[in-house]
Amino acid sequence: MSAPPILTELEPDALAETLAGLGAKPFHARQIYRWIYRRGVADFARMTDLSRDLRAKLERTFAIPTPAVTTRSESADGTVKFLLRLGDGREVESVFIPDTPAMTFCVSTQVGCAMRCGFCLTGRMGLLRNLTAGEIAAQVRVMAHDLDLAGRRFNIVLMGMGEPLHNYDETMKALRILAAECGLAVSPRRVTLSTVGVLPALERLAQEPLMPNLAVSLHATTEELRDRLVPVSRKYGLADLIAACRRFPLARRDRITFEYVLLRDVNDGVADARRLANLLRGIRSKVNVIPLNEAPGIPYRRPSDARIDRFAQTLADRHVTVSVRKSRGRDIRAACGQLIVEGARQAPGQRAAALLGSS
Repeated sequence: MSAPPILTELEPDALAETLAGLGAKPFHARQIYRWIYRRGVADFARMTDLSRDLRAKLERTFAIPTPAVTTRSESADGTVKFLLRLGDGREVESVFIPDTPAMTFCVSTQVGCAMRCGFCLTGRMGLLRNLTAGEIAAQVRVMAHDLDLAGRRFNIVLMGMGEPLHNYDETMKALRILAAECGLAVSPRRVTLSTVGVLPALERLAQEPLMPNLAVSLHATTEELRDRLVPVSRKYGLADLIAACRRFPLARRDRITFEYVLLRDVNDGVADARRLANLLRGIRSKVNVIPLNEAPGIPYRRPSDARIDRFAQTLADRHVTVSVRKSRGRDIRAACGQLIVEGARQAPGQRAAALLGSS
């Protein structure tokens, strides 16, 4: 017997069309979305503004899987890391960051990652599988209701496990689900998508009607160093990435954020900062400097505070808007580059196939 279709994989219009086959009206789709996303209810029997007959039909027809919270770890700074078990037993990590004034959910788009950046623990897992749109959106749903934030304004950053543009269709569908007015109503303006630069998908993103904010994980100012730190750069080079960013359409006040992980004696010198300023000249942008979050197995070290300050000041002196990211959740391994599900690994051949396949 085949598994029932998953209701949370449907956008509101598709859900309304599907429900019509059960004799339901379009407004029933909006009611169901409100129950699932605003009230955190995944049991049809509790959706009491639906008729008993419709609830029974829904129960027979659909499933609403909800990731189980396997582990919930809270940092001294208020950051909360969730280890979530999916329907097939795979696990992903998602993080709540209680920033002021905006609260932020950091969400995963894949189980593992094929990009294999040299300073990131997630890449050591390899790519195990893509998440579905429903699984991506469910992370926000679970965290929002666990923390009693479903009715509050919050931001979403696609900076958890995985490369969002390597799972393009499901990622964009998830953003449409999250943006639905009858659900959590998270505007794309409150979403930031972080990518290492999968260029064909970046070109697609430039055409999206609902476009999130863009953050580009740069991390190097020369082709040679970026090839070493970010292996996908061997396929989509630094010069081509910068050219794509120059072409990327931006609303009047928007900027591209360039993320730059600082590694001691690798990419943290004054010359690196000067090259970075030159690379970004003419692009409406800001730089987010991220001092490395050290972790076992990562062969790089965090620069001294003096070197971090000097790097940032060199950029500022060249009229680059720059900020230094404050690490959150380091004590629970929830900081940038620290997300990994222990024991989940993929063979090197599978990682390479995933990396070199179509994007």
